[in-house]
Amino acid sequence: MSKIRAAFEKGKALIAFITCGDPDLETTAAAVQAATENGAGLIELGIPFSDPTAEGPVIQESSIRALEGGITTDKVLAFVKDLRKTVTIPLVFKTYANVVFSYGAERFFAACGEAGVDGIVLPDLPFEEKEEFQDVSRKYGVELISMIAPAKRERIAKIASEAEGFVYVVPGHEKQTACGGACKGNGGSVIRDLSAITEIIRQNTDVPCAIFCESGDKGQLIEAAGVFDGVIVEETVVSLLAEYGKEAPAHVGEYVRSLKEVL
Repeated sequence: MSKIRAAFEKGKALIAFITCGDPDLETTAAAVQAATENGAGLIELGIPFSDPTAEGPVIQESSIRALEGGITTDKVLAFVKDLRKTVTIPLVFKTYANVVFSYGAERFFAACGEAGVDGIVLPDLPFEEKEEFQDVSRKYGVELISMIAPAKRERIAKIASEAEGFVYVVPGHEKQTACGGACKGNGGSVIRDLSAITEIIRQNTDVPCAIFCESGDKGQLIEAAGVFDGVIVEETVVSLLAEYGKEAPAHVGEYVRSLKEVL
């Protein structure tokens, strides 16, 4: 069993996202430690990118601040290698295909393996083009995590059948639900009901699935946890770092603890 999948064996997994270097790497390390100590089962570490098109303004602005502060991919990789001296839970990078391509896929994934990175999420990498990175990522033990959004049944099933690590479920936005996305209506042949999407995923893989969910409402989190194996929180954590700066880790820990108690 992979280290990522093992994180889902202890109940509903709480996955927290933190942009590396916002406001600085020392604070990032403290925030990761605080999230880990308060119940996060897996940490997504954002490698800053100049055009994070899949993100909202909160994470876009965090990337800009980190880049303006001098953060580079080399610095992030060295940071994670050092972080591994104290952090044992799975660490997953979230960044963009151009970061990997410009660095050189072989060199990038070799460095990830050496640093102790367990997986990677590339929001702008089409499923049909994942082979460009998948062979080399597997070579160095880095799982390429699939993202699934409302789509046709056949596409959901295909992506799920080839998933590794965990399935990152992205809700739609036409009708708001407890998870913050579209759960009702079939949109023609496009399946938008999150329970139905999860059922298709489970029919095609035993890889756990987690939902991107920003709401802090306890009832909504409970509903999300009733359907999925884990919950991914991103913008709220990044907002705390933007608001409190170097003092943010304590607030991040408190927030993570409050969510874990619900899950």
